Amino acid sequence: MVSTSGIRGVIGPGLDPIKIAGFTAAYGTVIKKGKVVVGRDSRVSGEMCKHAVISALVSVGIDVVDLGIVPTPTVEIAVTGLKAAGGICITASHNPSQWNALKFFNNKGEFIDKAFLDKLVKIHETKSYALKSYIKIGTVTEDFAWVDRHIKAVVGLPIINKPAIKRRKLKVVVDAVNGAGSDALPRLLEKLGVKVIRINCLGNGDFVHQPEPIPKNLTMLANAVKKHRADIGMACDPDADRLALIDEQAQAIGEELTLALAVKHVLAKKRGQVVVNLSTSRVTEDVAAEAKAKTFYTPVGEANVVAGMRRHRAVIGGEGNGGVIYPAFHAGRDALLGAAITASLLAESGFTVSGLVGTLPKYYTIKQKAPLPQGYEQKVAKMEKAARKSFDNLQIDRRDGLRFDFSRGWFQIRKSNTEPIYRLIVETDSNKLSRLIRDEVMTFLK
Repeated sequence: MVSTSGIRGVIGPGLDPIKIAGFTAAYGTVIKKGKVVVGRDSRVSGEMCKHAVISALVSVGIDVVDLGIVPTPTVEIAVTGLKAAGGICITASHNPSQWNALKFFNNKGEFIDKAFLDKLVKIHETKSYALKSYIKIGTVTEDFAWVDRHIKAVVGLPIINKPAIKRRKLKVVVDAVNGAGSDALPRLLEKLGVKVIRINCLGNGDFVHQPEPIPKNLTMLANAVKKHRADIGMACDPDADRLALIDEQAQAIGEELTLALAVKHVLAKKRGQVVVNLSTSRVTEDVAAEAKAKTFYTPVGEANVVAGMRRHRAVIGGEGNGGVIYPAFHAGRDALLGAAITASLLAESGFTVSGLVGTLPKYYTIKQKAPLPQGYEQKVAKMEKAARKSFDNLQIDRRDGLRFDFSRGWFQIRKSNTEPIYRLIVETDSNKLSRLIRDEVMTFLK
């Protein structure tokens, strides 16, 4: 899988050290000179991949700063903090442990854009790497303090009410699926005065359950919240850029509401616009509208959302998969930031998590994924034709797959950027209607 979201594949048959070195050398050739920060998540294949990445960067004259095992947002922060020419995080994010990937960042600590990717791919295909002689190769240094700096920066943000959080005496269970957030997320919360109970926080890359932080994968966290009578459960994915929440009744509230609650908190403190992707629940737009803010939509992908936020001068935004972006801090999804905002909102409001959820509009959302069928494009075209006959006042957005908006909700179908699958999201005001639309769409795509 090759996109602005990264170079991603299954280690061995799909992604090997030769491919990793080739794509990285191409990236370094586009960068030309300077230093690049490199971090990784805790996957078993991570160390092997890191050696390939560092060797390739050095071979084209790039100096490397090795950050060790860190969340993806920590890499983004380090890029700007060190005034680096770019950054690479070795992580396949929510994918299972057999996968790994290279996430490439520019000198602003943001995902590379399509123009950069096109240059990179062309260099890789032609093998026109800017290899250097032995006296001009790059150097390697280590700097393992960036998680501490990341935590300190989040705690110091004006939107985080540290005294109120301390007074609330929250008890939080954290499930980091033994990924890169295993130490970072609990330590952040402890710095805020929160009592933390850790599960799956060994940081050893042993994903004891499916790593994507969606409700069906969070039963261990829900059970722990119930057992410890905690105020909230927090789960992040292996590279800690997405956050999902469990309420005090041990119920998963859905990763969509992480962003909605963050928007609610930030807009109460600062007026401005909101930018989200086309796969994001309408509840975020409703929360923004209540604060008299306008919501703008972009195609899926952090790079697209960040570009949209810059274009519309948004004060908050992100992706409905639990990815909160607060550009006054840095332009990337950040589970540590999301956790701190959530704790601050709970502390200031005095609500429980379920109480906060009760203040939000209610929608019935279904997220489904399935392997791409043969004749996918033709089947989608047939489905679109049927949809036009079935809904009044139907609006279709073609910027990222197809999104169909109608009076009672919306649904979207799109190819994934990170897996060889299609993703379907249906959201309406009725559980029955959402299920009906889901079944009809998947029948077309059998």
